Amino acid sequence: MEPFTNMPPGMGLDRRTLLKLGAAGSVLAGMGGIAARPAGATPVSVETTAKIVVIGAGAAGLATASRLSKRLKGATITLIDARKRHLYQPGYTLVAAGLKPQDYPISRTEQYVPAGVDWIQEAAEEIDPEAGKVVTESGKEVAYDYLVVAAGIHLDYDAIDGMEINQIGKEGLGSHYLGPEAAYATWREMSRFVELGGTAVFQRPATEMKCAGAPLKYTFLMDDRLRQQGTRANSEVIYVAHTDNLFSVPIVHEKVRMLFEDRGVDVRYSHVLREIDLGSKEAVFEAPDGVQTIKYDFINVIPPMRAAQVVRDSPLPWQDGSAWARDGWIEVDKHTMRHPRYPNVFAVGDNAGVPKGKTAASVKWQVPVAVDHLVADIAGVDSDAVYDGYTSCPLITQMGRAMLIEFDYKNNLTPSFPGVIAPLEELWITWVMKTIALKPTYIAMLRGEA
Repeated sequence: MEPFTNMPPGMGLDRRTLLKLGAAGSVLAGMGGIAARPAGATPVSVETTAKIVVIGAGAAGLATASRLSKRLKGATITLIDARKRHLYQPGYTLVAAGLKPQDYPISRTEQYVPAGVDWIQEAAEEIDPEAGKVVTESGKEVAYDYLVVAAGIHLDYDAIDGMEINQIGKEGLGSHYLGPEAAYATWREMSRFVELGGTAVFQRPATEMKCAGAPLKYTFLMDDRLRQQGTRANSEVIYVAHTDNLFSVPIVHEKVRMLFEDRGVDVRYSHVLREIDLGSKEAVFEAPDGVQTIKYDFINVIPPMRAAQVVRDSPLPWQDGSAWARDGWIEVDKHTMRHPRYPNVFAVGDNAGVPKGKTAASVKWQVPVAVDHLVADIAGVDSDAVYDGYTSCPLITQMGRAMLIEFDYKNNLTPSFPGVIAPLEELWITWVMKTIALKPTYIAMLRGEA
């Protein structure tokens, strides 16, 4: 199979195509359904000696540090994270499908740390909001006046009995969420599998997760790869949903259901992966009518996801009785991203306990709102900035086609350009946005420019 192909067969970059690429970039630059800061609500620039700590140098943490550095003059801004590699996670699915090389998602964190921001290259070990400090793994105490937690997400592979991450890329086992190397190993297994066909199984966990559309995308891409290879008739593609729907937005669920039905994908509802036998290639699911075992030739395992350990061990998560308490998501007001019990603490990105919002598109709109409220506090004014749950999912449905799904907390579709990009249509321009135009916009977001 030919890897690293962005265009559908026979499609070249002629003048018309290049014009469309430019249009896609313009669309991405303007995407989003809210105004992050009403004109005049908060000063654009504020002088202060405040000490601000940002935990996490992923997309949300870097975007936060960049915006704060642009708006605060004289502040001490400290970024805490040990990771020297920055990983463009929306690229993992593309690597796992052979559309991008292994190094496509990889860059260096230092490229995006703003001038004047102090980067402590250690992991945060303890968050003490009562004392207003963060303790690093070496025992260094960093005091703060304001804290923004963007610690990301923990992939809990240990919750699946029998799962061994060092076996990814072997004997039909894929799992592209673990990182670029695992995504590329998953591509090698996909490529091997489609040569002969067989039974391919896809699933998602029963927890909150980053980019909930990714399992659907990868199922569609496997189906298309099999058709290209001529082995689809020899294969069974099974998608295992953890609830009775395929997508949290009802109208999108119905669209995906119809597409899966049209393409012969066997959907099993309300099944949750509990165990995997790598030797016998059997996946064991908890289902309404008891334990169900599915034999596979290829499986893409997506583990349960929880807040990072440092967050779970802190007082910041939702308390008992909340849907987000079990997995340690940080308690925040869903519209301001501010912690209700510790008002000088904000959470953005994957670790925030909000109904929607574990995507890079959500980060793009959460961060300006949180930053605006933080700056307003320092300036002694009120901010009217609101995050309405905007989330975007460029949902690939076949090679060269994708749907741009944008929605909010209320499951309303919120298309950025109605009449130009229909949210439930499989379009080539959406494919271009996902595979080519999205990454430059993402990098601009890291630098506080988008």
